[in-house]
Amino acid sequence: MEKLTNQAVLDAGLVDWRKLAQALHARFRTGDFATGLTFVNAVAEVAEQAGHHPDLTLTYPFVDIRLVSHDVSSVTRRDLDLARRISEIARERGVSAEPSAVAEIELALDTADLAAVGPFWAALLTGSTEALQGDDVVDPSGRVPLLWFQSTEAHETPRQRFHIDLWVPHDVADERIAAAVAAGGRVVDDSPAPSFTVLADPEGNRVCVCTILDR
Repeated sequence: MEKLTNQAVLDAGLVDWRKLAQALHARFRTGDFATGLTFVNAVAEVAEQAGHHPDLTLTYPFVDIRLVSHDVSSVTRRDLDLARRISEIARERGVSAEPSAVAEIELALDTADLAAVGPFWAALLTGSTEALQGDDVVDPSGRVPLLWFQSTEAHETPRQRFHIDLWVPHDVADERIAAAVAAGGRVVDDSPAPSFTVLADPEGNRVCVCTILDR
């Protein structure tokens, strides 16, 4: 199955969905648990028919859905097709989507020696060194965020070891950055925007606000 480019996903016009790091994400406001449960059951039925299964989280007011083709670790046409069908089910039930509410956190660790530190973090976070896949520690059960290793030169005193990557919808990033600056933060580097913008809190701790644009 062919991986789709970020632009192809944007061109698909999925108004209820936003692509973040690797997958399509949607939040549907169900309002109560019973409505959420019937919605999830309807989604499960079409997923079984399609032979393609999303990740679903049912809570009291929301259902969060994540769609990705696991065999290629990316979004493909079958994800777009299932996303459209899920949106149809939501509309049939009067369930509205909140695309601006989706977000995803990844952790980044600077290292000059991935071979040394990677197995440690894989074993610590997931219980198995097999979770180290290339430059990432991937928890197949989704219990912990993805950890990726950013190559850096060796230095005795690290400038910064860890930072957070916050993935937000591309049409929300400017608003979120402005809110963070208004709350006391500052923009450290916006030259890579809209791909990502580096912010810092009042103590200098950094975070990258990431979108799929220009990637």
